Amino acid sequence: MEYFYKKRCKTTGRMCAAFIASSVASLAVVSVACAQDHSPTATGTNTRSDITDRSKGITKMNIKIGTKAFAATLYDNKTAEAFKKSLPLTIEMGEFNGNEKDHKFSTTFPTDASNPGTIKAGDLMIWGNKTLVLFYKSFPTPYSYTKLGKIDDPSGLEAAAGNGDVTVTFELDRSPKE
Repeated sequence: MEYFYKKRCKTTGRMCAAFIASSVASLAVVSVACAQDHSPTATGTNTRSDITDRSKGITKMNIKIGTKAFAATLYDNKTAEAFKKSLPLTIEMGEFNGNEKDHKFSTTFPTDASNPGTIKAGDLMIWGNKTLVLFYKSFPTPYSYTKLGKIDDPSGLEAAAGNGDVTVTFELDRSPKE
């Protein structure tokens, strides 16, 4: 290969130099274009997914544990859409690990699990494809979950969750928008 390259470049000297120079220039242009930040905040434009996400709106929900009610937000994903179809829902959630309540459904949810690194109090997630988990403490985790939503202000959540099993009601927020 090296012999062919040297022989070919000797016979077509200028053409090889021009080809190499244009190749380097093309790579430089592609590198600069790829390195640019195309996020909507950086460019001031909206991407197609931004417009789609914004047009779907935010889904608000209420979570009631005992007498304490919490406002929550469902994420915009297939798992949350499937969960919404089961609402309103009142279930028994069991104590697990001293930091979460869980409930195993008989049916499965669509999932897209990833490791969040740190669980935050108020996170609502699916573990595996059947287990709903409501976290009432924050901690680092090695496990993967599918994000479902979160309690907007988890103040008082740990006290409401208590030490044992609890009855939890999930319902869409039907209050008028301001």
